[in-house]
Amino acid sequence: MKSIFLALALIATGVQAAEEADDNPCDAVENEIQTLECSAYSRTTAEQLLSDNYQSLTERMQTLYGNNKAQLTDITAKIKTAQQQWLKTRDADCAVDAFPATSGSKAFTIAQNDCVARMSDERSEFLESIGQE
Repeated sequence: MKSIFLALALIATGVQAAEEADDNPCDAVENEIQTLECSAYSRTTAEQLLSDNYQSLTERMQTLYGNNKAQLTDITAKIKTAQQQWLKTRDADCAVDAFPATSGSKAFTIAQNDCVARMSDERSEFLESIGQE
């Protein structure tokens, strides 16, 4: 069943990507400035998807546990705590990943953006899988 949801999500993502293809700065990257713009775009897109999937998860929990306030409160608190801790870990790991590039340099920013995008995409998939039947 999870594979069906994953397939549907990938199809939806593909359709969305096709619709956004005209605005994607990652097409035809030829220089460092375009690489920086692409990495910023990838990061922003991944973080938005992460936010959307986090919101969808909280809505799923409302649907699953809405009739039991104690369970809903418990799972919602756990999800929030886990997400906050994950964000701290992601940011710390991406600072390590971008090392030894000089903080504030284009190379550092690109490495950090790429790391945040990659890890956020992975987390989005995880959040999307929770509470699926």
